[in-house]
Amino acid sequence: MAANNGAIKLVAGNSNRALSEAIGAYLQTPLTKAEVRRFADMEIFVEIKENVRGADVFVLQSTSFPANDHLMELLIIMDALRRSSAKRITAVIPYFGYARQDRRASGRTPISAKLVANLITNSGADRVLTVDLHAGQIQGFFDIPTDNLFASPVMTRDMKERFRGQDVTVVSPDVGGVVRARGLAKRINAPLAIIDKRRERAGESEVMNVIGEVAGTTCILVDDIVDSGGTLVNAADALIEQGATNVYAYITHGVLSGGAVARITASRLKELVITDSIQPTEAVRVARNIRVLSIATLLGEAINRTAGEESVSSLFD
Repeated sequence: MAANNGAIKLVAGNSNRALSEAIGAYLQTPLTKAEVRRFADMEIFVEIKENVRGADVFVLQSTSFPANDHLMELLIIMDALRRSSAKRITAVIPYFGYARQDRRASGRTPISAKLVANLITNSGADRVLTVDLHAGQIQGFFDIPTDNLFASPVMTRDMKERFRGQDVTVVSPDVGGVVRARGLAKRINAPLAIIDKRRERAGESEVMNVIGEVAGTTCILVDDIVDSGGTLVNAADALIEQGATNVYAYITHGVLSGGAVARITASRLKELVITDSIQPTEAVRVARNIRVLSIATLLGEAINRTAGEESVSSLFD
């Protein structure tokens, strides 16, 4: 296929090859041949094996574990493309890993999300495509056009198929995620509940208060990132104690570090649904109550519209 002003090229890093290939299949565009490897000291080497002069190039790379390695791959790939005379370079970052460091939470700390945005821009990116940023205002950290896509259409479609005819309540696991949860609740025409976490005194355990009526309903926790899984597991316990019949969770980015998979498997969560913005590990693939939804079509369509100079935001109308 071709954009209005030249050929589309897809270049994939090593972070999520399966998702990259699925995007290529949707666009009927094979991945551009490129070599991304390590020297003996783990220094990264990149060589683009095809002509990209004058091409509209999309670099597919999440900054997932190991985050720093995958970030450096992204930067070096874009530098190689810029020096190879690519016409436009779009960084497609399904999971932007430094998004949680979007402000100074205390003195003498960095704003790493801004630093990474600067690195991506200075490496040659002309625009950025990402999915469900932890904080929407991070779009303003980039001095280039940035599209923050939402996984909600994919999740909404799955929820409507899965919970048809059931009494469902959408739940935000904390006050900060209310806007995200409210938007999804509106899409499936369900009421909203909120979990208020607080620690009454230093050294005392965290208390979770449920704001809203959840008794007798199927609860769906909605968030952008699940990392250790502790908050999710505690939230499920609090909802069941308040009378919820079952608790599901729909989370865009399954970071699932450390013992998170075992913690979720042993919990009272009926099912955790994540996307493939981060390549699922073997532990995730075999977990009895974790399921993965693909966002390849969503990203593929966004790439197609970007290449054709069409509206991307209309995907979510």
